[in-house]
Amino acid sequence: MQLTVFEPTSALDDLPCRSVEPELFFAESPADVELAKAVCTDCPVRDACLQGALERKEPWGVWGGELFVQGVIVARKRPRGRPRKVDVAVVA
Repeated sequence: MQLTVFEPTSALDDLPCRSVEPELFFAESPADVELAKAVCTDCPVRDACLQGALERKEPWGVWGGELFVQGVIVARKRPRGRPRKVDVAVVA
C-alpha cells in the first residue's frame, strides 16, 4: 500500500493517523498492519485512542498502536493461507 500524505488544516489534522490514508489502519497485509502500528508510535493521544477503542469494543483495525481482530488485541496479523505444518528453522 502506498502512503498518501495530507497537509494539516487543524490541530487534529496534526495527529500521525490523519496524515495517511485511513484504509491503512484496516489493511489486510501484515506488512501494512505493522506500518499502521508504527504510525501510532509517537502519537500524543495514543493511550486515549487505545482506551477509546477498548471502551467502544472496536472489532477490527489498528487503534492506539494495537491490532484488534474480532474485538481482541493480537500481537501480529497472520498472513492469509494455512499455517505451515512444520516449523521453519531459525538461523541464529
